[in-house]
Amino acid sequence: MEKTTQLLVNEHKRILSVAEKIEEECVKIKKGKNVDDEFFRKVIEFVRNYADKFHHAKEEDILFKELCKNEEKMHCNPVEQMLYEHNLGRDFIKGIEEGMKKRDRKMIVDNALGYVNLIREHIFKEDNILYPIAEETLSKKTQIEMLKKFEKIEKSNSQLEKYKSIL
Repeated sequence: MEKTTQLLVNEHKRILSVAEKIEEECVKIKKGKNVDDEFFRKVIEFVRNYADKFHHAKEEDILFKELCKNEEKMHCNPVEQMLYEHNLGRDFIKGIEEGMKKRDRKMIVDNALGYVNLIREHIFKEDNILYPIAEETLSKKTQIEMLKKFEKIEKSNSQLEKYKSIL
């Protein structure tokens, strides 16, 4: 059975792939290319639906809650920081959207690159600090229960396949 954390790491790879595309687009814009509204609409849709409603739902509603139940077993609890960073990411996406409404290239690029930098650092922390803590702290039984909850999220998100290849 695949570990809960491995499922999340695999989802991170998809999110990082999109971050790479965002960065490439921003470099082109900085060199004079027009803002591709369709590209950024897809980015916003991907982040809100795949990264947030699908991936973050697993972390925030399942993994983080389980970790907080076992807080006394951890030498530190990074959950509060992870939640803070999730919210920062949401703010960057709102900033991209606001920049698009204002037709403000700089605002779009600044928020897009802010998101890219944040998400890379955030994913590094989760993959290399938080998830190993989870594997060490959570019992096999809890992890199996979490996998079942993850499957429910996957089944309830009927458009998941769309977001796997949105960009």
